[in-house]
Amino acid sequence: MTITKAGLINAICNTSNLPTQESISVVESLLEIIKRTLASGEDVMISGFGKFCLKDKKERKGRNPETGGDMKLRARRIVIFRCSNIMRDRINGKG
Repeated sequence: MTITKAGLINAICNTSNLPTQESISVVESLLEIIKRTLASGEDVMISGFGKFCLKDKKERKGRNPETGGDMKLRARRIVIFRCSNIMRDRINGKG
């Protein structure tokens, strides 16, 4: 099951006994800091969790799925996530 922002807020409320409005503020602030940091070109590393990294993709040829015709995909910057070894071990039942 996918956790949503609302689910994350509820989990913070339940585990930390913070009021809902404070939990909303915490989640919104955290996400805004991550977005601002990535937009400035820096990576975001959260110890024990993972690292959000920027990757530049070059312009390349692609295919239009509707028409089957060739098209150019523009150069762009994407965000990738690399989980930490601690997280990887936990996911794989070793931690």
